[in-house]
Amino acid sequence: MERLDKFLCDCGIGTRSQVKAILKAGRVTVDGIPERDNGRKIDPNTQEIALDGEILQAFGTVVVMLNKPAGFVTATADEKEKTVMELLPEEYRHLDLKPVGRLDKQTEGLLLFTNDGDLLHRLISPKKEVPKIYYARHEGTATQEDVQAFSAGLTLADGTACLPAVLEPIGPGESMVTVCEGKYHQVRRMLASRHLPVTYLERRQEGKLTLGDLPRGQVRRLTEAEVDALDHWQVV
Repeated sequence: MERLDKFLCDCGIGTRSQVKAILKAGRVTVDGIPERDNGRKIDPNTQEIALDGEILQAFGTVVVMLNKPAGFVTATADEKEKTVMELLPEEYRHLDLKPVGRLDKQTEGLLLFTNDGDLLHRLISPKKEVPKIYYARHEGTATQEDVQAFSAGLTLADGTACLPAVLEPIGPGESMVTVCEGKYHQVRRMLASRHLPVTYLERRQEGKLTLGDLPRGQVRRLTEAEVDALDHWQVV
């Protein structure tokens, strides 16, 4: 059993105050009978909840993929900067979604959000060692010595030790980088330590998830199969 207003919020109907107004207007029915009490206890598995005659179902665990553009910070709120939360469509804004990890302001590409706190913590746990693949444009051209240095595990100027990573030069001033951790500005700092300062960075893959043809600035909800596969992420 759960409160009716919580169920309606979980369906993405609106905020708690918006839901209260919707209930007050008599637009919600429980088993066909109008219900105005936001604290009413219901069982969504056995009772039919409808808004304006349309049967509702709670979203449950939601995982959303964003193709992040530059210029947005990865935060739920910021007094000075635009945040990635502003890029979420209206239907997702009442689901208490949180970013999974982070991309810095100028880095573009794949960023996940979820409303499942336990799943979020499992995905960002260092123990998962989820591979994250980036495309980088940088000054200079990576050499075999740079590749070997990444493979051995870099120690940055401030003493930060990085796990072994994969650096794959793909042309003059272009490389693919695969890391299995998420330290602060890690890919940028690793490349800079090899005198390859980054001019553009895009995360293209996380675990087995890729951007595919998702346009920049757009989102899509992961399928149930994709969500189920998240707990089986491992180094590939």
